[in-house]
Amino acid sequence: MAGGINEYINSHPLSRSLHANPAWAESRPHLRYPESQRKHSLTAATLIGPGRIPVPPLVFLEEGKHLVSISYLSTDLCGHVGIIHGGLLATLLDEGLARCGFSALPNKIGVTANLNINYRNPAPAGSFVVLKAETTKVEGRKVWVKGRIELLGDSIEPGKLLVEAEGLFIEPKYAKSLPKLFAYQKK
Repeated sequence: MAGGINEYINSHPLSRSLHANPAWAESRPHLRYPESQRKHSLTAATLIGPGRIPVPPLVFLEEGKHLVSISYLSTDLCGHVGIIHGGLLATLLDEGLARCGFSALPNKIGVTANLNINYRNPAPAGSFVVLKAETTKVEGRKVWVKGRIELLGDSIEPGKLLVEAEGLFIEPKYAKSLPKLFAYQKK
């Protein structure tokens, strides 16, 4: 099943349009975590697997500006039967908005200072979704990002809106001393 999901994500018109644009770097960032750290990560290990998120999200980044992440959310991530748990959507937004904003920060890392979420429609389990994020403001060690999760439609056009968010992320003063683990690279 994971192979078919991965194939669908990679061949989707949105993915193909971003593959073709040299401004966007593509990655599966969770796979670049060192194994010793990955096994302790909520989003790189705990939530990845059959019945959950069967393949790591495919992420496209236009550095310092935009992020698009495509995922499949399976059936074992529900709050109510058949509906993805809102806390999972919040987690995906926190990580996606942060990843978008971090690329605009001097040392490419930060922490969440504020995250405001507005749920618009239930997210059906067993759905392909797309997270879109945009950096809206940068001031030194602070970056503001807005984003949304939509159902992935059949084309590059936006799908049904599920949730919107805005966040503020701050680079810690000690960031210069941290290793550069999550830099984006083209394939």
